[in-house]
Amino acid sequence: MVRSNEECSARSGSFNGSRVRLLEISLALLIFISGFVRVYSVGVFNLQHKFGNRAKSNHSLVDYKAHDMRRHARILANIDMPIGGTADPSVAGLYYAQVGLGNPPKQYYVQVDTGSDILWVNCVPCDKCPKSSGLGIRLTLYNPDKSSSGSIITCDQSFCDLASQTQSVQGCQSGQPCDYNVQYGDGSSTYGYFVKDIMQYSEVTGNFKTTAANASVIFGCGYQQSGELQSTDQALDGILGFGQSNTSIISQLALSGKVPRMFAHCLDGDIGGGILTIGHVVQNGLNTTPLVPNQPHYNVNLTKIEIDGAALNVDQRVFETGEKEGTIIDSGTTLAYISTPAYKPLLAAIMQAEPGLQYSLQQGGTVCFVYDGSVDEAFPVITFYFEGSLSMKVYPHDYLLLSDNLWCIGWQDSGAQSADNKYVTILGDLVLKNKLVVYDLENQTIGWVDYNCSSSIKLQDGSKGYEYVGATNISHGIVLRIRIYPLFLIIFLTMVMLQFKSN
Repeated sequence: MVRSNEECSARSGSFNGSRVRLLEISLALLIFISGFVRVYSVGVFNLQHKFGNRAKSNHSLVDYKAHDMRRHARILANIDMPIGGTADPSVAGLYYAQVGLGNPPKQYYVQVDTGSDILWVNCVPCDKCPKSSGLGIRLTLYNPDKSSSGSIITCDQSFCDLASQTQSVQGCQSGQPCDYNVQYGDGSSTYGYFVKDIMQYSEVTGNFKTTAANASVIFGCGYQQSGELQSTDQALDGILGFGQSNTSIISQLALSGKVPRMFAHCLDGDIGGGILTIGHVVQNGLNTTPLVPNQPHYNVNLTKIEIDGAALNVDQRVFETGEKEGTIIDSGTTLAYISTPAYKPLLAAIMQAEPGLQYSLQQGGTVCFVYDGSVDEAFPVITFYFEGSLSMKVYPHDYLLLSDNLWCIGWQDSGAQSADNKYVTILGDLVLKNKLVVYDLENQTIGWVDYNCSSSIKLQDGSKGYEYVGATNISHGIVLRIRIYPLFLIIFLTMVMLQFKSN
């Protein structure tokens, strides 16, 4: 059957019109659906270690223990923290990063600390804040009046209510600045108020490719310091807390829908520094254990300790969790502190591996010895087991540290710092280095796997796309990846539809 040219033209026009209408409907549906798609970001911090490469540094175990003692006086003390969590930036942790704050942005060096909650920086008009740092970095005071985007958080704003959910804000009245006031166990203190301003970061547009971006965050402006907070030895501009509180930066970004409430760190034990990511880490072989609920720190349930495969016979209270007892994962602690009932048999088992050596007690209570052979061949592997299927192997080259031509045992007695802490175990940098540690706050779990921290880490965004990031390939500051595929499809279909209409 032969159709006329008019019939063919009419049918062709009808068909093209149907295609255009179909594309219009598809476009409308895509725009509608994309409004309900949760867009997640992933981010990265490049970390620097305050003690640098420990294997080549001149710092001794005395330095590390002094650092830890000041830190534990803070994180284990019953201190008055009216709103949120803050920390001492000169002793709070080991790792620091650089972030941009304000408009125009200025760069600030902040402690990255899993034992604290809020982002907090020294602020004008502080006259006793450190003006120089033994770390060789330039310190900067934040000034909200010099930032066109800065504003003060007042007592009647929702963040102040959020920050004071657990403790009341004394004397906080509507219209007044939302203050914080922290007294530390060592007698030092910090005082300031909360502000809202722009945090500068780099948005990932591909593997190791970034572009400038920013986000509004609320952080502490500390302008009155005392005690150790005035020290210039290892001073920084402030801290960036990655605790579980809703006042932390990761919680703020998660509440705004920008990121999942998940982060991970990989601490390089060979060259110092490392990487911290915000987002969903994709890693095979990663087992997890539940976080203990209603705890201020990252507490886990320790179930067993083995020495070269043999269970360590200890008081079962070592494995209990409660007030002044339990196991804490803390990246800001240099060494590892074992509950007193477990420390003594652990130390004895290590020394029994080489009974012919002369073990001596050094300054600060650390046990050291002279040894010329391979420590990995001579001394036992220590394995910690946690609730679920998670374990942690710690090899002799991890827990034995070379200091002043002596091998020293990095395990420390928690009760030696304070009798109140003798049932507390704190696993710090000594055992966390060269491991990818993943904190999933949405599901309240933590997990880890042995990892080369100088390599890249695979991250997944909300679209199930993947990006690789590495400590040597990122700029300083936070790096966020925004999922863009819905926008790309919309633009593509729009161009196709316009092409059809033009024909």
